[in-house]
Order: sequence, then structure tokens, then C-alpha cells
Amino acid sequence: MDSRVPSALVLPQRLEQSPREGPGSLGEEGQHLLSSTAAVQALASVIRPCYGPHGRQKLLVTTKGETVCTGHAAAILRALELEHPAAWLLREAAQTQAENSGDGTSFVVLLTEALLQQAEHLLKAGLPRPQLREAYATATAEALTTLPTLAIRSLGPLEDPSWALYSVMNTHALSHTDYLTKLVAHACWAAREKDGNFRAEQVGVCTLQGGTLGDSCLLPGLAMSGKLCGQMTVVLSGARVALFVCPFGPASSNALATARLSSSADLAKFRKGSEQLIEKQVAQLAAMDINVAVVWGEIDENSLTLADKHCIMVIQARSRAQMAYLSKVFDTPLQLRLLPPQKPGRCQRVYRQELGEDVAVVFEWEGTGTPALTVVLRGATPQGLRGAEQAVYHGIDAYFQLCQDPRLIPGAGATEMALAKMLSDKGSKLDGPNSPAFLAFARALRSLPKTLAENAGLVASDVMAEMSGAHQVGNFLIGVGAEGTINVAQEGVWDTLTAKAQALQAVAEVVLQLVMVNEIVVAKNSPTYPQVLPPDSKTKKHSPSMKNKNPWNE
Repeated sequence: MDSRVPSALVLPQRLEQSPREGPGSLGEEGQHLLSSTAAVQALASVIRPCYGPHGRQKLLVTTKGETVCTGHAAAILRALELEHPAAWLLREAAQTQAENSGDGTSFVVLLTEALLQQAEHLLKAGLPRPQLREAYATATAEALTTLPTLAIRSLGPLEDPSWALYSVMNTHALSHTDYLTKLVAHACWAAREKDGNFRAEQVGVCTLQGGTLGDSCLLPGLAMSGKLCGQMTVVLSGARVALFVCPFGPASSNALATARLSSSADLAKFRKGSEQLIEKQVAQLAAMDINVAVVWGEIDENSLTLADKHCIMVIQARSRAQMAYLSKVFDTPLQLRLLPPQKPGRCQRVYRQELGEDVAVVFEWEGTGTPALTVVLRGATPQGLRGAEQAVYHGIDAYFQLCQDPRLIPGAGATEMALAKMLSDKGSKLDGPNSPAFLAFARALRSLPKTLAENAGLVASDVMAEMSGAHQVGNFLIGVGAEGTINVAQEGVWDTLTAKAQALQAVAEVVLQLVMVNEIVVAKNSPTYPQVLPPDSKTKKHSPSMKNKNPWNE
């Protein structure tokens, strides 16, 4: 037996000689045991203040100079410029969690950091990496097996989902959470198909600046913020839609092909030919029964007059993201030129809807499988609208998950404390490396409700002591509230079982991979330094002008 590997009897003694838990408790010597710990800690330090319903916001200045105020972890991670590969790996896992579940992004980052800190502790005590990885995998499997037993509530098929969505949306909305939750619940309920299935695409979200969040409302069909151009403002029936990501008019002056004109006659001829081409293109659209054109680009006044002549409604979109979403909903391609698509989008009618000082364009369908309702959000600032929009999307994602699996588990950190108690109880009875690994996993889980208490401005040690006492006697419904511990069943704070299970799996994949990383090697193109020749060298010297000359340019 290798004398360098401590036995199961020696390892607990060495653990007692090391720091127990807490960020930054490891000395400088221990920071280098895992090459990715420092980067993960730096990333978690950015996300930690935003965790939970009482988390703070951050003002982000992006590389494009845009200022964004948000407390949404996924938005913060997208805006950060990361160079460390471990930070890249963790961000990819967190963003995947956000895309698949709509929630749990901060959970993935913070639990990964806590588990890596505990791994540093175990490695410093002498536990080999392979045994640590295997023990962590066993602890994760135990947590995932125990998690369904904590689900004591389920959303009924005919039940109002407002109570189940509130805690999810309250984490991201700063105000009017009750009203927004009711809007989302009503929209999701009305958009269900006859067989009870629900698709997230059936509920749209539109943001209009002006008013307050209390002025938000529901509109039938798909509503988008866009500018109506021309005299056509409504198509009452049989709308056929074409999407153009090009100017609605003559080609841009920045086009690759540039005409060479040598006289005024050439100029007049070119202008006449351009006008004839635009007239022909608009006539082709009308011949294919295209009566709605959504454009992301400049709109020429003369071309707009031709569109009015052929009864074509022209809508100027505000972003390319809108165009991509419309292309997905209508199942029609984005056209790079003013040509009719082979498969135009279809809907029943298109009209404008005035909301305060702004205008929304509404597309309505008749039948299932299409957007049924749109949540129109009003707000005074783009930053406030962005936070409300994220809250609405999380509510829609949560309802989709509940349609797949209606089970709910206690929120407010109660589930993490219950899992920590289970792992601690089992770890104290195990032998070998699984025992300290289970206890370390439990300490990492307890760091999450502790962060909730700190962000709420509470005395974390008192809250954690009270929660631990309640969970020790079997009351796993005790979580962290605004003023102390709460009963999550009475307060209605729930998490979806699906999101929490996916988050645990994502954390396990990242941690098990980073634990086995020994060294980070960055391969970059190093600069080429000029060769120093000895004085007696007879090698022919080139002049500076010839030294860097590219022979392919001769």
C-alpha cells in the first residue's frame, strides 16, 4: 500500500486540523490544489449578491457601451468577458440550465464554487482525486434519489397555476409581482391545447416603453413592437406575411456592386431602371398575394407608395431578434432581397393596437399550435422592462415544466437544507472516502440558504442555527424569509422538481470534470523574435525593407 495515501482512519484526523468551511478559509497554499478554484470563486463572487428574491442588481457596461441594470444571473454571465477555461465551462453549464429550465442559473454557479472549496479541503487532507471524484458522484446520486421524496405539492390539471409561479417570478421581478404572475398564469392557462399540453411558444412577450408595470396587459395572438409605415394599417382576413432583412426599396449605397456613371444621362437611366426594378418587385409581391411585409431595414418613400397602391401593409421591425422569432412562428424564411418567399407566413388578421403613447402590431390566428396570447409589458425604463421580461419568461418556462412534471418541492433554501441533513446523516455512518465527501457535499449545500439569509440582511448564523434545529427534528419545510425563517408551505414558496434536478446534474458534471483537471495549458501563437547571428557569420543580411516583404505580393 502506498504510504502517501492516508487510510480511512487517518483522513478524519487530518480533516479536523484543516479549516471547516467558508469562502476564503483556505490559505494561499491550498488555492493551487485545484487550478480552476480561483476562477470559479471570482465568477461566483459576481453572482452571489444577486441570489434569491432579496438579491441586489448590477449595472453592467457591455463591450458595446450599453448600460444594463439586471440581477438575472444568465444576463450577467452573458455580458462578462471570460478568459479562464474553467470559468467558460461553468458559464456554459449555467446558461444551458437557464435555456432548459429558465431557473437555477445562480444555483449552478454557487453550488459549483462551494463544492470545489470543499474539494480543496479534502485534497489538502490527503484524499486522492479519483476517490474524491467517485465519492462526489455517489453523493450526487444520493441527492437526486432523495429529491423526489421532498415533493409534497403538485399542480393539478385544472388548477390555477398562479400560486406555483409566484415564487419563481418573484426572484426576478422588482415590483408588481402579483399582477405579473396573474397575467402569466392566465396566458398559460388560456394557451393550453385541448389535450392539456403546453408549448412555451404559444405565449409571446412584448415590451413597450411608457407607463408602469401595472399598465401591462394581455393581447390576443402575437403582439410585437414595430412601426407601421404607409396607409395600410389593417388586414382583416387572409394575411400572407413576408419577412425581409433588407431595405424596402433600392439597394443600399453600401452594397458590394456599385454603378459607374459618367454622365447625367447615365444617372437618369440608372434612376429610371432602379425605379422600374422596385416597381416590378413590389408587383411580384402583390401577384403572390403578399399583403403584409415586415422589414428590418430602411424603407424608401417611393417604394412605400407602391406598397400602398398594391394594398401591402409595411411594418418596420425594431431588431433582428424580432425577425428571427417571427420566422420561427410563421415558419417562413427571412428574405435577403425583395422577392416573394416560396412559403409565406399565414395568419387570420393583422392590425395595430394603441397602448398609451406607443403602438403594438398584433397578428391573430384561428386554430391551435399558434401563439394564443401575448403579455404586453409597460415600463418607464428599458432596464425595468428587461427585468420584468425575464421574470415573465421564467414563469412561462416554469409552467411548461409543471405540465411535464407537476411536482413541486420546498423553496427558500429548505430543499438544500433537507438534502444536507440527509447527506450528513448518511455520511456519518459510512466508511472510507465516502464519509468525508458526503459531509463536504452537505456543507456545500448549506452555503446556499446561508447566502439567502445574507442577501436578505439577516444574521446568517442565527438563521442557519434555527433552520438546522428545525430540520433535525424532521421539519424540512423551514426556509429563509425576509425577516427570518418561514414555513414555505404556508408562505407558498416552491421550486419545480424538474429545474432543481437538472441543476444538480449540471453541477455534478462540472465539478466532476474540474476535480480531475491537474493543469491548465494555454497554447498561443508566440511572437517571432529575430535571430541573433554571430559576428563571424557569413550569412547574407537582408535590408529591413526586404525582411518583411510578402513574396506573394510581388
